[in-house]
Amino acid sequence: MSTAPQAISLFDDRPFFEKALAYGVQHGLISQEKLEAIAADAPKGMVQIARYFGTEFLRPELELARDRIVNLVSLHLAHTTQGDLYKAAELLRDHSFLSRSKAGSDMLKALITMPQTTHFGMNERSGFRDEHIPLLAKWSLRPLTEYQAELTIRSRTAAVVDAAVWMAARLGMDVDDLEEAGKDAEAVLRTALLAIACKRTTLPDWATFEKMIAALRKRYLTKPGKLPLTWPSDLPGEWIGVMESVRESVWADAPKWLESELPARKLFDQTPAFMGRYFWVEDVVSEVEQFDKAVSKAWAKATGGNDDESSLLTLFLCMAAGSPAKTVLTEKTAASLVKKIRKSGLDAGRPVQFIEANAPAEHADDYASLWSNFVEDAVATLTSDHDYTFNDAVALLRRECNIKS
Repeated sequence: MSTAPQAISLFDDRPFFEKALAYGVQHGLISQEKLEAIAADAPKGMVQIARYFGTEFLRPELELARDRIVNLVSLHLAHTTQGDLYKAAELLRDHSFLSRSKAGSDMLKALITMPQTTHFGMNERSGFRDEHIPLLAKWSLRPLTEYQAELTIRSRTAAVVDAAVWMAARLGMDVDDLEEAGKDAEAVLRTALLAIACKRTTLPDWATFEKMIAALRKRYLTKPGKLPLTWPSDLPGEWIGVMESVRESVWADAPKWLESELPARKLFDQTPAFMGRYFWVEDVVSEVEQFDKAVSKAWAKATGGNDDESSLLTLFLCMAAGSPAKTVLTEKTAASLVKKIRKSGLDAGRPVQFIEANAPAEHADDYASLWSNFVEDAVATLTSDHDYTFNDAVALLRRECNIKS
């Protein structure tokens, strides 16, 4: 029975700084003079670090500072050289020990101040501050693998945020406005792609966003294939991957909102699947104006411009009876309306809902009272089984409503 030779690998758990220093000495890169300089700088650095994170007068703090300074130098050397001992030894040869400790500290400060979320309302852009020191204390003792894993996550997040800031600037909105709006960067990018597809030059307010969705539904609902989503040709290359990912998410969403029969407001602002996924500029004045226009349009269409009490009561009665809305009736139509009320009933709440939703605000209470008083006085006559020929009911309508002979 033969045994094959087995390779033996030695586990070296020394800090990367120590490995690089030993390699440099072994290969003639680190001189005795350099070793003496490092030996002189290290205690100074330990005291500075102990003072920065607590106190230099306690031995445990100094021992922890020793671990910190070695780890900071190791993080810098290993990350910068991607683990190349020769390059790391060169860095130790060409720079002071304290400068490599500072370089490691700067790496961690930059990491800590990178965004953790793509939500503009939850990110700070003011740099490293004193309140970040406890975080720096924790990170100064963490290994390279944790640093690199966190850096990968935060770099991706920062790229999404930066791409959104760039795209928003091209569409007329600066970073301060984005932070005030407090929305996700991905939502800004999705809407930016839709705006460009609709040939818009600015990010939309709600009314414009609604028009965009209506236009895209009309244009692409019956056409197979993906929406033509592109970005400006001068987009910096480091953000193209971000934009491709966001575009894929819009393509995944598109069939759902293109085919949905829900109004845009209910779909994008009230449906859990879409809430927060798209962005529009919150412009209260514009939305009020648009709402007033929509209300005025619906009211004007229903009333035909007739705002006298007789015409309005005729309109409300038709609505309550479930008949086509009219502001004037013939006597024959009035009799048919009474017949329908006695057969199917009267929904007195329907006109109230219409008034609340569509009537000019300054007159809504008056119109509601007008209708309420009419119903209170007229319902007994309109629903009476004793008026077989409808004469009393029609006479009532002739007196209160708008009836043509």
